[in-house]
Amino acid sequence: MLRAWRELGASDRSDIDRAPRILVVGCGKAGAKMAAGLEDALAHRLNALTGLVNVPEGSSVRTQRIRLHPARPAASNFPTAEGVAGADEMLALLAGAGPDDVALCLISGGGSALLPAPVEGISLESKLAVTKQLTACGATIREMNCIRKHLSRVKGGRLAEAFRGKLLLSFIISDVVGDPLDVIASGPTAPDPTTFADAIRILKDRDLWDAAPSEVRRHLERGDVPETPKFLPANVRNIVIGSNAISLAAAQSKATALGYRVIDLGSEVEGETAEVAKATAGLVRAIAAGGVCILSGGETTVTLGANPGKGGRNQEFVLAMLVELGREGMKDVTVLSGGTDGEDGPTDAAGAIADAGTFDRGEDAIGHLERHDAYPYFVKTGDLLQPGLTGTNVMDLRVILTGPRL
Repeated sequence: MLRAWRELGASDRSDIDRAPRILVVGCGKAGAKMAAGLEDALAHRLNALTGLVNVPEGSSVRTQRIRLHPARPAASNFPTAEGVAGADEMLALLAGAGPDDVALCLISGGGSALLPAPVEGISLESKLAVTKQLTACGATIREMNCIRKHLSRVKGGRLAEAFRGKLLLSFIISDVVGDPLDVIASGPTAPDPTTFADAIRILKDRDLWDAAPSEVRRHLERGDVPETPKFLPANVRNIVIGSNAISLAAAQSKATALGYRVIDLGSEVEGETAEVAKATAGLVRAIAAGGVCILSGGETTVTLGANPGKGGRNQEFVLAMLVELGREGMKDVTVLSGGTDGEDGPTDAAGAIADAGTFDRGEDAIGHLERHDAYPYFVKTGDLLQPGLTGTNVMDLRVILTGPRL
């Protein structure tokens, strides 16, 4: 936050320094640390700060003026009534801004679930139900957020639409491939290019239309509800201050310093997790020399079948790599995949780390993979990656090391 603050233009700094009030709102897994960083950057205007940021429970960060509102349990990625209460308070705060007040919005990954505000006529339970349906069928984050935006009073630019002050700046840590402003946390301060028609088409293409709650279908088909804003005024601006690409660059720098030759597959890796693992395993087999570090970022998906087990996409990636390479293929190979937020699916792990010895400690890797049941497998082998909540979120990071360093 301090670096982002230093990079602001003189005009923005002047507006902030002269503002009677500096309103702070936001949401996301990095919200607590972002709020603390903002207070450090604005130490000279600390008494002017007021507001709240919706964050997961359990944050150890302490702030002086910005209230950290616990909007959901730490091990859940689904919206709660507490999150709705925080969103309502933010809408009221921005709508009550004076003409010279400035608003600073702190947005990071996980914000969609942390900032729920269903439109009138849609219950939180119905919105949660359609979110779970989309998750289970392997819908992309863009598809999920299109639906969320058209069932929300804050998403898709509507939070910014409520602002009545002089300047709104959003500082954003991206957890979405390509850093699209309208998709990160469902774009509460960004124009939305998607439509109600897009939302209906997604549900139908995913064969979820008939299964979706009736009130969701009625709302999307009404035709008299204003669209999400396609343009926002010039006094609303969004600034990306963190991303998966930045994380990969840091990993590459460290690996190079340790003597590895780095192959960076980039920050835009998407697709079915097991298929991504299969392609990555093929690359590992093609590398003849040791001392190579393969890096990749992005965010894959897992399409769940009937009665799935317990796990997450990062644990599934590591398990799929084990299955693809086999015991011999894993000789002198180490595989790590983890969510940079410290969470992976509905588990207490960020992912897993495995090597050839994992085979000797585990049982029936193929069966666990077929059941999407990676978590129990890695519990038995002792290879879960469990750093706890990290206070940030820039998607996933995968690291594969082959042989000794050069």
